[in-house]
Amino acid sequence: MDLGLKDKLVLVTGSGSGIGKAAAQAYLEEGARVVVHGLTNEEVTACVAGLSPLGDVTGRAADLTKPEEADALVAFAQDQGDVDILVNNVGIFSVKPFAELSDADWMRYFDINVMSAVRMSRALLPEMLERGEGSIINMASEAGVKPLPQMVHYSVTKTAMLGLTRGMAELTKGTRVRVNSILPGPTWTEGVEAYFDGLAEQKGAPLTEIVDGYFQSDEPTSLIQRFVQPEEVARMIVTISASTASNGAAHRIEGGIVRSIL
Repeated sequence: MDLGLKDKLVLVTGSGSGIGKAAAQAYLEEGARVVVHGLTNEEVTACVAGLSPLGDVTGRAADLTKPEEADALVAFAQDQGDVDILVNNVGIFSVKPFAELSDADWMRYFDINVMSAVRMSRALLPEMLERGEGSIINMASEAGVKPLPQMVHYSVTKTAMLGLTRGMAELTKGTRVRVNSILPGPTWTEGVEAYFDGLAEQKGAPLTEIVDGYFQSDEPTSLIQRFVQPEEVARMIVTISASTASNGAAHRIEGGIVRSIL
């Protein structure tokens, strides 16, 4: 299927690994030009080197909790043309008891998981509206509608991403600019794998046993009873970002964990 993305300029934040890198690869495979982003120069250089055989890819490191570095990333992308698609993918997660979360913990999660998207969108949405064309994808999570007790801080930031998405979408009425969110379920990224490796070592049990037990005990409503793969999420990101009829919507790819028909 031709999604009409050939030569479109796409900026994917947090694309040095995981879902972000898979999305960057999927866009390149569609013929788009891609700007990748990571926290360090080493991460970005490795990502660009790995993806460059697939097409036109460049990258820049930036700490998106710092407005000046977010602006520098935007300027870097704009030097290559109008940004047609922005994927706000930067995010962190951790498991921590609610009572042990400090104010600093809460502010750090909001700064990285929410304000990074605000900063990037604030810079690029007005230009998209002026052109009357563009697409923004905000990465939320199934935890945004089914908060996780062991990750309340993370869950709340993902709920905020849903509100941000719909609020920005309301600004696009009558244009061909779209703002949508994607809600992945538990996804087998490098970060998740590292977490479960540590858990398996801590419990002295095989990794497969820990993973299988996770779905039985923590996510029993999952219909697929497995982790989503980054490539599966990437395909939805690319497809929804290219759709000219989807706007203001939250698109689930969480394996049926959320027991809802909507």
